[in-house]
Amino acid sequence: MFVFDERTADLVLDYCRDRLALDPVPLDYGGYATDFTGLLDGMIGPGGNDPEKVLDVFTHSLATAVVSIDSPRFLSFIPAAPTKAALLFDMVVSCSSLNGTSWLLAAGVVAAENQALGVLRDLAGLPEEAGGTFVSGGSAANLSALLVARDTAEVPPGARPLIAVSGEAHSSVTKAVHILGCDRLTVPTPDHRLTGQALAAALERAPGPVVAVVATGGTTNAGIVDDLAGVAEVAHARGIWFHVDAAYGGGALFSPSARRRFAGIEEADSMAIDPHKWLFAPYDCAAVLYRHPTLAKAVHTQDAAYLSAFRTAPRPPGQPPAGSAGGGGEPWNPTDYAFQLSRRPRGMPLWFSLAVHGTDAYREAVDAALATAQRAADLVRATPHTELVRQPELSIVLFRRTGWDRADYDAWSATLLADQVALVVPTTWEGEPVARLAMLHPHTTPDLVQQVLDTMA
Repeated sequence: MFVFDERTADLVLDYCRDRLALDPVPLDYGGYATDFTGLLDGMIGPGGNDPEKVLDVFTHSLATAVVSIDSPRFLSFIPAAPTKAALLFDMVVSCSSLNGTSWLLAAGVVAAENQALGVLRDLAGLPEEAGGTFVSGGSAANLSALLVARDTAEVPPGARPLIAVSGEAHSSVTKAVHILGCDRLTVPTPDHRLTGQALAAALERAPGPVVAVVATGGTTNAGIVDDLAGVAEVAHARGIWFHVDAAYGGGALFSPSARRRFAGIEEADSMAIDPHKWLFAPYDCAAVLYRHPTLAKAVHTQDAAYLSAFRTAPRPPGQPPAGSAGGGGEPWNPTDYAFQLSRRPRGMPLWFSLAVHGTDAYREAVDAALATAQRAADLVRATPHTELVRQPELSIVLFRRTGWDRADYDAWSATLLADQVALVVPTTWEGEPVARLAMLHPHTTPDLVQQVLDTMA
């Protein structure tokens, strides 16, 4: 029972090899044209099924009922374009049955993950002692960081803490504020960018203690980078925790041309960045980093009798944990830096890909997406029936089709997918429906953008 079966291994590995070799990756259809009636009947039962039959159902029915986020034609939400090296090593991580909770159970992978975190730390310009852990996504990263902000702040008894955000902050920030039992202090942003000046004005009218301010390094809807330097100055002058949500846009730190937009991120007390977005890692991989990890450790460490061994993991005498922030007297346990206990070492595929390809390749891939976005903006301007909403700062392009309402955009979007041209879903900008292109894949081309624009004629 539950033993290695070479035939099953061959079936699965052959599928993986074929999938990895797809060039380009097909878009497929998602839930638009799917009928599962009777498909899965009897698939799970007392006796099981032949693995070839099960894999056949997946290959020909389930796998096509998705929209492949790693297709260069996936231009909605925030795409992903994991490297083949990262995808392959994700198979290694799964096959190795790794527990990434602690130094005791996974010292080797913790050291490697911390090396990858060090790359992100250095890109942001955080101090050498900064550190953190990999979590499932930006939602988990933002919640973990803001929990530290709340629990390390001085709040008068009975007062309800506030967290300052802009109206452009990601929905996960709003959810985190709610989960933490805080209230939002919404800072007006007339130009959709949080500024230090606007924050200072909002703090003057705050009805209670503000324990944190969240700035965004690349808004999800439009790719706008907040005034990070101005916000940092105001926050620190008032002793307020400064968190940067760079889940989407943080990948642009690799690009010298875009790095200037992030001036001030080096002042962050914490930051979130999602390698499964613009750093070519597979889902699910996000990182949370702290300027002072000891503060996070004091908040997130879980105490239980059976966990005490995590504090005294063996290592060579006098040698601090490899890759740990500042060494210290105890092992570096990833579980001490976010709210989760159990975790897979989801940073390992990123580490492998960075080690295999090098950071120059990452810079070139990020620059390619930035260049495509600028070229896309030019194409929108040159197309008679389209109008650019805003010059792109990063890799998101907002534009409108003259005379269209939401129903027109929705019908157009559905036809684009049905014809396998692209996935482009509309969004809302200042109360009006518009089209939105999100480009992270280095193989998304201006020719594809022009193809999309031509369908609006």
